[in-house]
Amino acid sequence: MQIVQTVGVGKNGRVMCNDEVSYDADRLPSRDETRTLYDSVGWAAYTDDLDALIRGLENSAVVVTARSGGELIGLARIVSDRATIAYLQDVLVHPSFRRRGIATALVNRAFAPFGRVRQHVLLTDAEPGQRAFYESIGFTEIRDLPGQGCRSFVRFNP
Repeated sequence: MQIVQTVGVGKNGRVMCNDEVSYDADRLPSRDETRTLYDSVGWAAYTDDLDALIRGLENSAVVVTARSGGELIGLARIVSDRATIAYLQDVLVHPSFRRRGIATALVNRAFAPFGRVRQHVLLTDAEPGQRAFYESIGFTEIRDLPGQGCRSFVRFNP
């Protein structure tokens, strides 16, 4: 576990110090904590089948959690073969703790074990701000890759 103090710069240019946030990749959150966090961001599609979500966490290559005052406030998880691809399945931060650098820290810690893996990928919705956030941490939207001729596809089961 690593404890850090999150420091950021507000829109007015002043430095903001936030509560200590601890990051941990060694312990999965409890069922209740998981439900509370996912519900806080409106991801009911996950919590409607909490057993499947818990299995998904248990079978992920990496799960990194963020806590403040012992409370689960964020989570990122990677699904990977550990050799050729690392897929960021989830990154979520409780709404009360957003815009403090926590999501960036979670993503960076989650991908840390995959530095030699060439493909770091994710699929996200088109919420405002998503593109800017992911570009700020080094991702490129696939349609913007020059000369790659890449396409991405997805298939959802009903």
